[in-house]
Amino acid sequence: MTTTLIFPTALWLPTPQHPKIRLYNAEQVLSWEPVALSNSTRPVVYRVQFKYTDSEWFMTDIMSIGVNCTQITATECDFTAASPSAGFPMDFNVTLRLRAELGALHSAWVTMPWFQHYRNVTVGPPENIEVTPGEGSLIIRFSSPFDIADTSTALFWYYVHYWEKGGIQQVKGPFRSNSISLDNLKPFRVYCLQVQAQLLWNKSNIFRLGHLSNTSCYETMADASTELQQVILISVGTFSLLSVLAGACFFLVLKYRGLIKYWFHTPPSIPLQIEEYLKDPTQPILEVLDKDSSPKDDVWDSVSIISFPEKEQEDVLQTL
Repeated sequence: MTTTLIFPTALWLPTPQHPKIRLYNAEQVLSWEPVALSNSTRPVVYRVQFKYTDSEWFMTDIMSIGVNCTQITATECDFTAASPSAGFPMDFNVTLRLRAELGALHSAWVTMPWFQHYRNVTVGPPENIEVTPGEGSLIIRFSSPFDIADTSTALFWYYVHYWEKGGIQQVKGPFRSNSISLDNLKPFRVYCLQVQAQLLWNKSNIFRLGHLSNTSCYETMADASTELQQVILISVGTFSLLSVLAGACFFLVLKYRGLIKYWFHTPPSIPLQIEEYLKDPTQPILEVLDKDSSPKDDVWDSVSIISFPEKEQEDVLQTL
């Protein structure tokens, strides 16, 4: 009696290789390497299923999870593609499995290890960071790496790494608020900083320290005492400068007063008649001058000789 072994053709396809789940902030993405067939012109499609801790396997379709990952040609299934709030609950225990299909053929299931989002997530840096320099301070505002629907289940703490440019790094925190003020900084100094978030899952007392934000640097402003000092210094400096300038001007006036008097002396002016004559030489200047001059009587000084020395008296008599 001859026995014929019949192998199920359903296991003929090779399984997808190197599946991995990416959990970054709110993202939940399953990816894998494609199955290549050299003797088929039809594309290979893939099917993804999921289950919770003790549940049965469910299809990944719009009704169940909000995205369709059934008989897809892509080598990726993004469970949060519909919206950031979509995907699996972040505190649920989730298991995924994957297989390739081609017509009536399909591969064996590849099952990934279970995960819990809060337990396994990679936390990115805080987002939308804004820094406002203050009086000897830096005011930092930002948003969380991703939204947490129920803060009684999980929450974020924040840390600020900061240092004066070229100085030693310091860490301040943890903070619960999304607005942090770094106080008691030196005025008019450049400080650099990075912000970091830490996820706390209260249910399992699990901490996930996130990535640091990019380094950014800012210059602080003057505080009240520094501004008062500046006002005093500017006033004293201005008064000293004016005093020095006044003393220098006084010294220069004393030293070069003759020259200054010469510079400011009014130059002699040409008489009006001569100026008009120079403009119009045909004008009878002499007649104009005679007409303008009023006749005056001759004036003599009266001299009386009171006495002469004896010798001079003889000379006068001889002359007479």
